[in-house]
Amino acid sequence: MSMDQIIKKKKWPARRVITYSLAGFFVLLVGYLLVFQTNRSTLNVESEKLTISTVQRGPFQEFIPVMGEVLPVQTIFLDVEEGGLVEKIFIEAGSPVKHGDKILKLSNTSLLMDIMYREAELFQQINNLRNTRLLFEQSRLALERDLADFDFQVEKQKRKYESYQSLFEEKLISRHDFEDTRDEYEMVKNKRRLAAESQEKELSFRQQQILQLEDAVKRMEENLQVAKGKLDNLTLRAPITGTLTSLQAEPGQSKSPGERLGQIDAPEGFKARAGIDEFYIDRIQKGKPGQFELSGSTYRMVVSRVYPEVKDGKFSVDLEFPGRQAPGIRRGQTLHIRLELSDVAEALLLPRGGFFQKTGGNWVFVLEADGKTAVKREIRLGRQNPDVFEVLGGLRAGERVVTSSYDNFGDNERLVFN
Repeated sequence: MSMDQIIKKKKWPARRVITYSLAGFFVLLVGYLLVFQTNRSTLNVESEKLTISTVQRGPFQEFIPVMGEVLPVQTIFLDVEEGGLVEKIFIEAGSPVKHGDKILKLSNTSLLMDIMYREAELFQQINNLRNTRLLFEQSRLALERDLADFDFQVEKQKRKYESYQSLFEEKLISRHDFEDTRDEYEMVKNKRRLAAESQEKELSFRQQQILQLEDAVKRMEENLQVAKGKLDNLTLRAPITGTLTSLQAEPGQSKSPGERLGQIDAPEGFKARAGIDEFYIDRIQKGKPGQFELSGSTYRMVVSRVYPEVKDGKFSVDLEFPGRQAPGIRRGQTLHIRLELSDVAEALLLPRGGFFQKTGGNWVFVLEADGKTAVKREIRLGRQNPDVFEVLGGLRAGERVVTSSYDNFGDNERLVFN
C-alpha cells in the first residue's frame, strides 16, 4: 500500500534574500537618478562658451579704482569785492603773475560819490569840533573872569565885615550896620560858590560835547578809510605768485559784488581730486595710499583730505604726492588711481566673473574630477577687489569653477559639458 509523501518546499537562505534585496534597491536607485534626477537637474552646455577659473592661493589686497582729476595743490579764486564796470584789463588769462600785480580795474561812480559825500560830512564835523573847542575856551575864560571878579568882591566884603565887626564890638556902630555888612559878605560868598558850580557844570558839558564830536570824527575818518579801501579794491591784484589760469571779464562788462572773475594756480605742485562711492565713506581716511601708472612708471599718492559731503551718491577726496611727483602731468588730466583699502595678505582667491550677479557669491558650479561635469556647491566669499574674490569657505586650492554668467542655467544643479 503506497502513500504519497508531502515534500517540504525549500526556503532561501537569509543571506541570499538580503543580497538580492540590496541589489534590487541599487538598481532602482540608479534608475531613479538616471530617469528623474538627470532629466530635471542636468543641463548640457558647450564648454567653449564658458569661462572656467582655478581657485588659487596668493597675495590679496582690497582696493578700488578711482578716477582722479589733476588740480594744483593751491588755487586762489578771484572774486569781485565791489561791483562795477570793467574799465581795463592788465593781464590776460594763461599768463604768469607775481604777488601784487594788477590784473584788472573796475569803475564805480556810486562809490566815488559816496566817498565825496563822506569827505564833505567829515570836514563839516571837523569844523563843528573846532567851533565847539573854541566855544569851550571862550566859556572857560569868561567863567574864570567871573570867578576872579567874585573873588575880589568876596575879599573886599570880607575886609569890610571884619572891620565892622571890630567897630561893633567897640560899640562904635549900630547892630543894624554890622548885620547888613555881614549879610552882604555871606551873599557874595554864596554867589561865588554858585558861580564856581555853574562853571564846573558848563565846562563839563562842553568837555563832553568835545569828546562826542571827537568820537564822531574818528568814526567818520574810519568809515572814510573803509570807503577808500573799497575804491582800492576796484583794482584787482594778484594775491599770490602763480599762473592766472582763468579770467572771465571783458572791458565794459558789469560785475556784481561776490561774482567770480577767475583763479590763480600756485606753482608748487599738483594733487588729484577723486569721487568715490558713498559705500566706502567709512573706510577712507586721511593717509590711505594709492598708486597709478603713467608712461610706464608707477607713482604713489596718499589721501590728504576727505570731503564728507555726499552728492549724487559720491563723496570727494584729495590725493597728494608724498614724494616724487609724476613729471609732465597737467591741470585737468585724468589719473586712473588704485586706492588701497587694506594691506597685502595671503588668501584663497577666486577670479571675478559674471556668476556673481546670479548667485550673489553664495554658490557656484564646481567642476568634478573628470572635467566633464560641474555641480552646484554652496560657498562663502569675503572681501573683493576688481580682479578677485577672497574665498572664506566651500572651495579648495586647485579646484576649477565656472565663473562666467549663469543667466542661461536656470535652476539646474548639474552641468554636462559637450
